[in-house]
Amino acid sequence: MKIVMNSLQQIAHVEWLATVGFLIFFIFFLWMGYSVYKTPKIYVDEMSRMPLDDNENDFYQDEDLK
Repeated sequence: MKIVMNSLQQIAHVEWLATVGFLIFFIFFLWMGYSVYKTPKIYVDEMSRMPLDDNENDFYQDEDLK
């Protein structure tokens, strides 16, 4: 770990890399939270029921069971 820390200390303005990385993460986190908050409840309910719906047009349905 000392080798990595020593190498990073030699780079000029290395402290900005951590700040930029944190800002990118934080902005992405806020954007994801906003998109989840703005997703209509009807869409979420429809997507949550999709795996449980019996669909006759299901691609993987066995033909012998029809």
